Amino acid sequence: MKKTTTILLTLCLALGLQAQKKNSGNPILPEFHADPEVMYSHQTGKFYIYSTTDGAAGWGGYYFTVFSSDDLTNWHHEGIMLDLGTQQVPWASGNAWAPCIEERRQPDGTYKYYFYYSGHDTKRNRKSIGVAVSDSPTGPFVDKGEPIITDEDRPRDVRGGQAIDVDVFHDPVSGKFYLYWGNGFMAGAELNDDMLSVKQETITHLTPRGGTLQDYQFREGAYVFYREGKYYFLWSVDDTGSPNYHVAYGTSDSPLGPITVAKDPVVLIQNPELDIYGPAHNSVLQIPGRDEWYIVYHRINKDYLLPEPHGPGFHRQVCIDRMEFNPDGTIRRVQPTREGVAPVKKVKTGKVKKSKK
Repeated sequence: MKKTTTILLTLCLALGLQAQKKNSGNPILPEFHADPEVMYSHQTGKFYIYSTTDGAAGWGGYYFTVFSSDDLTNWHHEGIMLDLGTQQVPWASGNAWAPCIEERRQPDGTYKYYFYYSGHDTKRNRKSIGVAVSDSPTGPFVDKGEPIITDEDRPRDVRGGQAIDVDVFHDPVSGKFYLYWGNGFMAGAELNDDMLSVKQETITHLTPRGGTLQDYQFREGAYVFYREGKYYFLWSVDDTGSPNYHVAYGTSDSPLGPITVAKDPVVLIQNPELDIYGPAHNSVLQIPGRDEWYIVYHRINKDYLLPEPHGPGFHRQVCIDRMEFNPDGTIRRVQPTREGVAPVKKVKTGKVKKSKK
């Protein structure tokens, strides 16, 4: 009897410990996805992730999917929400890359969702940025019918690079909306009130100057959020196929810069000891009403690091980890994990996406 009791007690303790350790695990989404955008919806009370559909040679994915969650640990596939391989997006033929989304409350109390993304512009034979609109975070989305940003919209002093990797930001101070984009350069501009066009006169060259591939040399993937009087700019360094692909940051007093690079600019970088490579192209999530932050990012599957036989850089997986700040507002370096995060407490009010929407 004593032996049986001991066994049962041990089992109960083990189950209890297991329950205490329950978390999302990394990666959090099945199969291959990259360039994740995370959002909390006031309308549904759920979290959503939008991403590049990965695993196709040459980054050849042509549609976007959306996943939803109540707690950041359990994710449900909501299906394809925009398909560049159909007449749903008449101006683009594929290369569905790096989306972002904005939830905006309308004067009548309803919500609209503005989904921005990169695609291959068949007219220009270049990458351009489009926008589609929906009344629901899972769609259906209706495309504008033409790009919102093309090569012609780059800052005048910029040469080279692509119109990709878009980000949208709602400034809680002014109430204005901003769009950011660029590969090889970072550009930003204020959106018009229709959310379907930018104010051309506000287009600004924001690329942080200097740096190396070991610290903050800008490549792509700009992301902006606001916290305690500061505008934080995060971006990706090095090539998306490199194990060294990582996140750096700076801050500003304005949504359109100039950006001051942090003294310790690296936010997130590889950990070969844990087989974690290329963690970058991120979005940021704040739990409404709390100074509780998460970074959602992709990293390269360790089995696809070499050029042969699959090719590098397009077998990426979405992960999530906590992001914390020092008392002076600087970002503590994030330790990428295999465990992910524990379930968040139920969100009752407020906004998550970038702490500003």
